[in-house]
Amino acid sequence: MEELFELRTCIEKGHYSDALVLVEEMEEMSKDDKINKIESFLEILLIHLIKQHAENHSTRSWEVSIQNAAYQIDKINRRRKSGGYYLTGEELKDAVEECYQISLKLASIEAFGDALNEAELARKVDERKIKKQALGLLMNTQTCQ
Repeated sequence: MEELFELRTCIEKGHYSDALVLVEEMEEMSKDDKINKIESFLEILLIHLIKQHAENHSTRSWEVSIQNAAYQIDKINRRRKSGGYYLTGEELKDAVEECYQISLKLASIEAFGDALNEAELARKVDERKIKKQALGLLMNTQTCQ
């Protein structure tokens, strides 16, 4: 909110170059917020995929969470007015890479508690296959909209 007040002040005083700097800063803050939200939903998606692979079954709740996470990622990632996406397919791939390890850790805690630690869970699942499945869900959601 402080940035909006500062922007208004710059415009009222005719300091347009300062106003443009503030606009760029606000755009960057907005994109960072979008990316943080995307990564949060991506972690949920990966946690449930990891649990599915580790336990060789699924539940309706996991399926709903996976579909909802993919939908929310697409919704947040979509640029409504200008079209396109905040994160490209390659950037989504990078995000999957970045989020996988924390998702593995959270899945080990959530699904197995003390019975299976992160390293043991990592040996039990096919990381490459899970990442590919996650990207497939995300790319499918983008092309279906």
